Amino acid sequence: MVTTLDRYLLRSLMTNYVTALAIMISLYIALDLFVNIDEFTEQSYPLPEVIRNVAGYYAPNIFLYFAQLSGVITLFACMATIARARKQNELTAMLATGTSLYRVAAPIIAFGLTTTSLLVLDTELAIPSVAHLLARDHDDADGRHTYEVLFLPDRNNALVSASKFHPATQDLRRLLVMTVDENGSIASTIEADHATWEPSPDEGTGGRWKLDRGILTTRLRTESSLGPQEEKDRRPIYYYESDLSPDIIQLRQSEGWINLLSLAQLRQLYADGIADHAAITQTRHSRIATPIVSMVLLLLGLPFFLDRSPANVLSDAGKCMLLCGLCYVLTFIAQSIRIESGSAFPFWIPIFVFSTVAMILIDRIRT
Repeated sequence: MVTTLDRYLLRSLMTNYVTALAIMISLYIALDLFVNIDEFTEQSYPLPEVIRNVAGYYAPNIFLYFAQLSGVITLFACMATIARARKQNELTAMLATGTSLYRVAAPIIAFGLTTTSLLVLDTELAIPSVAHLLARDHDDADGRHTYEVLFLPDRNNALVSASKFHPATQDLRRLLVMTVDENGSIASTIEADHATWEPSPDEGTGGRWKLDRGILTTRLRTESSLGPQEEKDRRPIYYYESDLSPDIIQLRQSEGWINLLSLAQLRQLYADGIADHAAITQTRHSRIATPIVSMVLLLLGLPFFLDRSPANVLSDAGKCMLLCGLCYVLTFIAQSIRIESGSAFPFWIPIFVFSTVAMILIDRIRT
């Protein structure tokens, strides 16, 4: 049952959360822009175009910044709400009505679960939908740069290369597709001077590249009196069916592209064998652990502020920042360590340790 006290706390939590979200995201963008402003201006574009490029670069990156800061934002909003209530002796008034501090914590924990759900939606839906935009460099916000495509795995054991890929026009120059057989030998090749993408009318089923001057060369092994020989069959080809859309090519050119995929995409990637299995396993466990870390941070911070005494708020805030900061840093380090064996147990050690600490601290709250 939602009480008047719950509604009061939730309003305060929402206000502090929106404020913290705006401040931290804005600060993140301002710091990044300060460091990389030269990347946006090095092409000597006119000012309106530079502003468009800056806005076009940072707009999709807001989803990524939110995923990185969500736990800290929730912790700050909840702790600011309780600290204010404690400083103004509101916690004492709540206790005087017979309300337990654990009951006071209930809407705060519920709010934390809600914001953690937003984090899950962000990483599983929002970020994968704009992953190809997040893969851009600061100096290529308008997609005008071209670069090589080298041996990207595609369906049917194919490897796709091109001398130039244009993100803006979404076309390939001097396309080369090599298909290998079960022995690793080249079974066929497709060469084309130019290729343009035509998406499939069925969403999510890939598409095809329309080829200019496309040639399919198939290698045929025949037996003769002189032993096995190889013959080549060359014929024109006008389309190449592919899973590598321009957005996926742009995404895979990024070094950390696996981190931008959803759990469903990671499972498919693991099954296809396209990327390193150890990196996929690490990313999957990190994705699952991140919302848990957000809640652990909240549970670690609560005991420092759920106290009837208003005298030591700053001191308790310092202790909270120290412990939560230690949890955040150690979890980040654990998730950054690459383990070739594929074991995910080290990623969870900080969570096990600090969740235990959180339970001990919560049990010591004097209600």
